[in-house]
Amino acid sequence: MKALLLVDIQNGFCPGGNLPVPDGEKVVPVANRLIEEGGYDVIVASQDWHPEGHGSFASQHPGKKPFEMGELCGRPQMLWPDHCVQGTSDAEFHPDLKIDDIDYIQQKGENPAIDSYSAFRDNDKAAVTGLAGYLRAQQINELDICGLATDYCVKFSALDAVEMLPGVQICFIEDASRGIDPKGVKAAIEEMRQKGVGVVKSRQILKD
Repeated sequence: MKALLLVDIQNGFCPGGNLPVPDGEKVVPVANRLIEEGGYDVIVASQDWHPEGHGSFASQHPGKKPFEMGELCGRPQMLWPDHCVQGTSDAEFHPDLKIDDIDYIQQKGENPAIDSYSAFRDNDKAAVTGLAGYLRAQQINELDICGLATDYCVKFSALDAVEMLPGVQICFIEDASRGIDPKGVKAAIEEMRQKGVGVVKSRQILKD
């Protein structure tokens, strides 16, 4: 059984959103082709779903600005603009994404005291989201991952998938993803490779 995980393809991470990833909207048509033509048995998506005043927001740290380093629960924390707040248009999936074909949506980042880049668990690895359990129940043995942003939520989701889904083949779809920082993207791809994540292009899946 083969699954596709779409990571955080939301308005907030696309142009016009509160935390736009450069060219973030360009993943949508590629993701839609994968949804329709990739031959997946199960399609899942993660959704950043922060409460107002989440601790990762720079607005909650007096004197700090977005993209500065701060601290959250005693750990270093990149501070972000307020983004993907529950119930706002910023948190909605990109309007062109074929969400009707998604079988399961995993919301994350709901605990205001800890950030959650990965679709599988919080950053402190103490609380799991339930996605791994869902995929195990579907008897998934191959998982392809793509979305936004390569150097944060996609990378951490892929690394957690390797650890939490032993025996499952994990692949990262490079052209169906975009990142925040080019150097960070390069480092993220190398880290994923080192941990056993395959790096592929959508054409290899779509057989173009």
